[in-house]
Amino acid sequence: MVGTLLGDGYLSSKSKDPHLELKQSDEKKEYVFWLYKELENLCTSAPKQRKDNNQWYVNTHCSSELMHLRYWFYPEGVKIVPRNIEKILVNPLSLAIWYMDDGTLDYREKDHYAFRLTTHSFTPNDNQRLVSVLNNNFEVDATVQSILIRGKRYPRIHIGVMGRDQFYNLVQPYILNCFKHKLPPLYLTPQRLGHL
Repeated sequence: MVGTLLGDGYLSSKSKDPHLELKQSDEKKEYVFWLYKELENLCTSAPKQRKDNNQWYVNTHCSSELMHLRYWFYPEGVKIVPRNIEKILVNPLSLAIWYMDDGTLDYREKDHYAFRLTTHSFTPNDNQRLVSVLNNNFEVDATVQSILIRGKRYPRIHIGVMGRDQFYNLVQPYILNCFKHKLPPLYLTPQRLGHL
């Protein structure tokens, strides 16, 4: 849940107790069903497809057990990076889910790859907090970049040559087939680059 809340997941508060809402495009159907299997005991029903936009979605039950996540991620109604993120983002699986939700691969044929996490909805301070967690909890060297989108500067996390191999080794075992395009070709992976 921590991984998807850093990405596309949303904790709704329309009722007394929150529920987690997950949705993805038709191309990512595999991912929605995988998340459903992981959280099946919390879900109201199997994933369904919307007729208007073909998105697949699944919701958990409204549960007071999710209240602490709602408090951490939405203390004032807007999603933030929790202040205790260093204590709750500790599992490589959470890292992989976050990357599948909001990550991209910067790839140039045969000589370069880097990873990026789309974090421009978070403040620069939140981005710095996430970079610290990547470094302290996962030994992944990362930086915050400032990118221009429609005339305005936004932060994003960049994992370049100093951190990419460690990041790859952590997330690769969990990346689903529908997200394989977010991994570098085999000849650029850390194991192969080590022999070049």
